[in-house]
Amino acid sequence: MNPLKLFKPYFDLTLGSKKSNVTRILERPGLWMTPEQLKQLVEDLRTVVSSLNIGELDYGIVKGSKQALDNAVITLIYDGPSGKPFAFNALTIMTCTVRGHTQQVVHLGLVAVDPSARAKGLSWILYGLTTFLLFIKNRFKPIWISNVTQVPAIIGMVSESFGNVYPNPLKKTRRSYDHLVLAREITTRYRYVFGVGPEAEFDEDAFVLKNAYTGGSDNLKKTFEQAPKHRNPIYNDFSNQTLDYNRGDDILQLGQMDVSSYYHYMIHTIPKGSALILFYKIVFSSIEFSLVPIIQWFSTSKQMGSLRPRK
Repeated sequence: MNPLKLFKPYFDLTLGSKKSNVTRILERPGLWMTPEQLKQLVEDLRTVVSSLNIGELDYGIVKGSKQALDNAVITLIYDGPSGKPFAFNALTIMTCTVRGHTQQVVHLGLVAVDPSARAKGLSWILYGLTTFLLFIKNRFKPIWISNVTQVPAIIGMVSESFGNVYPNPLKKTRRSYDHLVLAREITTRYRYVFGVGPEAEFDEDAFVLKNAYTGGSDNLKKTFEQAPKHRNPIYNDFSNQTLDYNRGDDILQLGQMDVSSYYHYMIHTIPKGSALILFYKIVFSSIEFSLVPIIQWFSTSKQMGSLRPRK
């Protein structure tokens, strides 16, 4: 991976080799890929979904929606020797307004893994790497994230991996004005992102979407017994008590990717061997967006386009 590609208008990054797994991360592919490339991308996503044996998913990038592909950040993992896709994570970038300012909210979106490839240590790639890279591209400024799920394991993962998360069963964080405003806008304008139909009711006090599986995500509905559990029973008890699994409820979580989240990701999530490699690439990326502009600024004998030296 060339780390400088991270700061292109839309990045297309590849990690790994044909001898192992190959991970490809694509930012907003609908805005720059050719129709043929998009068709192949959607086919790769559908290949992974078909391995789940849950039927079709009729929403978002899996449906091939141009709007979804324009705003998606997709992580696809391929088997190196065969080239077959076996896992993906699809984030969606949503534009919202808080306190009169535009905010980009990254929805954690759909994760799908071929059952034969589970428990192979892929969670650090599928659940954290892409948001981590977006955080770097945003010059380490906090990024809002959203999560809609009924799975206790995911509720716990989001609660522990990001900052300022609400609801957070462990820390029992307070619902802020920003949390409420963002939740209202997301559940009003962006239900199609997570496959929730218009008939679903949003409970602002509990941050629960009631009857959430009627907008294309129907086949993802689980019973409490089917939903993967977290190692900490607090999240399991919270999910069982807060959500009506027979009706098909989802919890909406909002939080932020910030410096403390970055630290947690580097120390606790990335495998030790991978952390050194990723750190090496981050150093070179940091040189581009911090050290190089400083050097350019003090080069008073040359014009640098929009970056002009002080006389």
